[in-house]
Amino acid sequence: MNKQVRRRNIRRAEEMEESFMKYNFDEVIDRKGTHAMKVERLPKGADKDSLALWVADMDFACAEPILKALHERIDRKIFGYTMYDADECMDAVTGWMKKRYGWNESRENLFFCPGIVAAYAALINLLTEPGDGIVLQRPIYYPFTNKANSNGRIPVDNALIYENGAYRIDFEDLDKKMADPANKVLVVCSPHNPTGRVWTEDELKKTVEICKKYDKWIICDEIHCDLIRRGVTFIPIMNVAPEYADRIVVCTAPSKTFNIAGLHVSNIFIPNPEIRRKFKGELEAIGFSQPNIMGLVACQAVYSEGDEWYRELKKYIAGNLDYARTYFAENIPELKLVEPEGTYLIWLDCSKLGLSVEELESFVEDKAKLWVDFGKIFGRESGQFIRINIACPRAVLKQALEQLGQAYRDIN
Repeated sequence: MNKQVRRRNIRRAEEMEESFMKYNFDEVIDRKGTHAMKVERLPKGADKDSLALWVADMDFACAEPILKALHERIDRKIFGYTMYDADECMDAVTGWMKKRYGWNESRENLFFCPGIVAAYAALINLLTEPGDGIVLQRPIYYPFTNKANSNGRIPVDNALIYENGAYRIDFEDLDKKMADPANKVLVVCSPHNPTGRVWTEDELKKTVEICKKYDKWIICDEIHCDLIRRGVTFIPIMNVAPEYADRIVVCTAPSKTFNIAGLHVSNIFIPNPEIRRKFKGELEAIGFSQPNIMGLVACQAVYSEGDEWYRELKKYIAGNLDYARTYFAENIPELKLVEPEGTYLIWLDCSKLGLSVEELESFVEDKAKLWVDFGKIFGRESGQFIRINIACPRAVLKQALEQLGQAYRDIN
């Protein structure tokens, strides 16, 4: 079967599937004038026609249950202080985890926090002392490095091994790093941002075994856990290591799955009662005792009623990934897609272009007129990579890839 026939058949199947969708993910929504960081915080000098594919939020309208719940709450006309232990919202969060992943977590272990990065900063201050090491598996979500530095901790690199176009954990090096008494915490990112890896049960078990051997803490970021490719299984770290739960903190949120990052709500699970007490005190010490009411309302709505939107979203993102994969293979073969098992972010190996890190930035920003996240911010190992957010209408993705393709043709 030739390429044209294959593409036509793939697109026909996608169109048939998408024609039955309730939600219109093809709708292009103008986000200018909404204080959206993604489109309004471009660097000075950015071309006004540049496409923004950097910040990890989606360019899709939120699910109907969110909008309905928020409108109903607004119609109540009063926005007073909220109760921290909002029972219905807690039940919705823990119910979602149980239904989707068989993860039975007690409500008493759950905290709502403005965001995972804020929770991470509070946690490393509780679990470590200034000068202690925080082990990071880079390339990794860069705020984990930044917040370690800004809180006087030392980021320690347990770099992932990149081999044959895929990433894996360097367990030998991890053992050495966790054996060092100065290193107190391992940050696990599953699914991994930016590489898209979803760690297997065996990989998670090996990771926990090493930390258990040296009695070290694990902070596990599972914010992308719902955004998994078909055929891939996400396993919560708590499900593989219940006996070590007292030394693990898990961070999740509805913000990535349901596109509500601006409502600032995340779910922090802390089974250890002493750390739970201290964490609550840390939040109160900085004046955070009541969560954002709109965040709680949206959180409860999506975990209770967001299934349909969520299922259709996953189908649409899968279609975007298929389109991007085919485009790169047929038009820019030097750009190697690191196949993502999860997230709506794609990680591209640009090393075959033969450009320096500075030339790569100019190629993408000045020639292709795209704003993406460059690999160097995720770790020194990834200067030849770029991260692109594909959670956008397909027309926007097509335009972005065409701009990238034209820039490629111009230099070849």
